[in-house]
Amino acid sequence: MQNSLATEDTSFFGHPKGLAALFFTELWERFSYYGMRALLVLYMTAETVGANPGMGLGVAEATAIYGLYTFFVYILSLPGGWVADNLWGQRKAVFIGGIIIALGHFSMAIPSDATFFAGLALIVVGTGLLKPNVSTVVGDLYPEGGARRDAGFSIFYMGINIGGFAGPLLCGWLAETHWHFGFGLAGIGMVLGLIFFKWGESWMGTAGDFVTEDAPETVAKRSRSFYVLASVFAAGIITLGSLIGTGAVNLEITSIAANLGVVAVLITLGYFAYVTFFGGHNGEEKKRLGVIFWLFILAALFWSGFEQAGSSMNLFARELTDLSLGTFDVPPSWLQSVNSFFIILLAPLFGILWTTLDRMHANPPIPVKFAMGLLGLALGFFVL
Repeated sequence: MQNSLATEDTSFFGHPKGLAALFFTELWERFSYYGMRALLVLYMTAETVGANPGMGLGVAEATAIYGLYTFFVYILSLPGGWVADNLWGQRKAVFIGGIIIALGHFSMAIPSDATFFAGLALIVVGTGLLKPNVSTVVGDLYPEGGARRDAGFSIFYMGINIGGFAGPLLCGWLAETHWHFGFGLAGIGMVLGLIFFKWGESWMGTAGDFVTEDAPETVAKRSRSFYVLASVFAAGIITLGSLIGTGAVNLEITSIAANLGVVAVLITLGYFAYVTFFGGHNGEEKKRLGVIFWLFILAALFWSGFEQAGSSMNLFARELTDLSLGTFDVPPSWLQSVNSFFIILLAPLFGILWTTLDRMHANPPIPVKFAMGLLGLALGFFVL
């Protein structure tokens, strides 16, 4: 009943007030994520001397670290979703994830290599908990589904892009004085997101609550097993990192990244092969699985290109781009805001375009729009 009352509320631009809390939560979380990402490779490759020293890493090593960081941000969404579904509920996962993210940013604000890498690890874990589950809570605000929920997600995604636009500008501006000030501001952004989340949590009704048909004893046993496995895994990662850092184990970060990429590809191919040939599907279903696999490959290509924004494009902006604007030198990190700016600018126009074409019965199907996005990505790289 409480959730029904919450979802019938239309006080936030015709939507439940709970959407306002989630809008600002995700705005500030993306502010912190993209603000830090805009600095990451630039800081790692900056010289270790001067008024604002970096880590002095080579480009190959820095981009390998960035690649590993991005890989785990995406992959840990899977256990993050499992934890929410089976142990905590989405709202608790979002809040705890946000706390871990904030701790990660504040850890990176401390000028030492150990706290830098510890901060990256914390942000990866926190994002794995928060990112998949905050969207689920948004969906739960609209149990009836339909066009109203679609419009709610459009508002929610606008918050993502506002955060993605502001983060690199403000964090990048502070980082010009001191890298760690920029990392600290990202942490402050996440704290603001947590404040908005708790401020509006009562408006969400039961959306995102933990719901299970399992007995409390079963959930408790599952929780104990999870905490033991998570602790063992964390201890193993910390031990391995310490051994690599001290030189006791001779593993190059570039080799780890390359080998992990190969393993990910093999697991993906193996999974699709198993589902296709041993999943008990008929001929028509196998054809659909083939389409899904093809779209999966294309999506992977798109996101691998998109994520170059934080690595190779960031370096391109610093090394090979004229950033002079009159007497002002634009920080290279500011160019990370361009993507979000154009999404904010063009999304309403494309919305009008698709609606108009739909009325004319000429709206392109989703695969065609997908192909257009890939073509735009390819053309962008050709221009560079």
